[in-house]
Amino acid sequence: MTSPCPPQTDAYRDLSRIFGNRNGRVLEVEILPPAFGPFLEDGCSIGVTKKYLVQAFVTARTVFFDGLKDSGYTGSPSSPDLPGQKTVSDELNKMIANASEIILLFDCEHLTACNWRKRRLTALAGLNQEKFAQALDTELSLMTTYLCSPLHRHTKSPTLWQHRRWIQTHLIHIRKPDFQAAQDLLETELSAALRAGERHPRNYYAFSYMRQIHRVLSGAGAEEQDWGARLGQAIMPSMLDWCLAHPTDISGLMFLLYLLDAVSDAASQIDTIGRVARFALDIGWEGESLWTFVDLAVRRFKVVASADRLQTYPWDILLVSGSPDQHSHDSRKTSPCWKTWLERAQTHWVHTQQSTNNPPQLT
Repeated sequence: MTSPCPPQTDAYRDLSRIFGNRNGRVLEVEILPPAFGPFLEDGCSIGVTKKYLVQAFVTARTVFFDGLKDSGYTGSPSSPDLPGQKTVSDELNKMIANASEIILLFDCEHLTACNWRKRRLTALAGLNQEKFAQALDTELSLMTTYLCSPLHRHTKSPTLWQHRRWIQTHLIHIRKPDFQAAQDLLETELSAALRAGERHPRNYYAFSYMRQIHRVLSGAGAEEQDWGARLGQAIMPSMLDWCLAHPTDISGLMFLLYLLDAVSDAASQIDTIGRVARFALDIGWEGESLWTFVDLAVRRFKVVASADRLQTYPWDILLVSGSPDQHSHDSRKTSPCWKTWLERAQTHWVHTQQSTNNPPQLT
């Protein structure tokens, strides 16, 4: 017997209408201060107060779990709870789906709602691959809505980032992209990750997701051994520019270090590390994150291997004669930590300042 539908609040009706009519569009949802609320809508931009969202969530949670009960969903892998295994009306499925979207808007770590959406999508895989791919595209735009909106918890949600990885992995498996399509996809995903990184600094989940997607796409071109390197090379300039614009973000810098590993091209590696080091020297940067990157990158990619490089800026300043880097065979000396690089930079800044304040006298 179908449970009676709970009374719907204005908040639930507003958000249900928005998500129900989304049609694959990416929305931007923002929590409003009470004075501006409770609800604003301007095209794809949605504003809602926290109180109004809570009201919608309370109703959505009741609708969702009552709908699961009516559909026979138990959460067990062996239960007949997927569309196609047990007859569930399209109206009921849509109602549960809309409720789950509102639940995830309020609670991005709601595993039951997220897992139900996975199972609903998986059911389509065995029925119609084209509809499955279309549904995955729609789900991907929903994840972009959550992950790129100014919602503090959502942009750094492990549940949402893993759900996005699951979606993209299936799309890549279905579409088997060529290299250009794979590059376009990776650049699109990087754009989403960088936007989330700006919303929530030190967004390790976003950049861990980028590592995973890079590996999945590299595996898609297994017949060509250099796919991973070429894909890494394609997004490295954008990643480098972002890191220089956000020099305190260690998560982004560590992803850049991952890309340097993936590229495996000595010239690109040295050029990228040199650009970061020059940036730090030129602006007088003293933060730990950037100098940690320089320290790790120099030691990993053997910047000091060429003696000629010691005569070029910035290595003529940072790789001073007699530094531990150049005497790694001496067991009593260890590789420098980030503070060693900073101290060398500070010495250079002091000398530069002194030269500026005391110009040479003409005779």
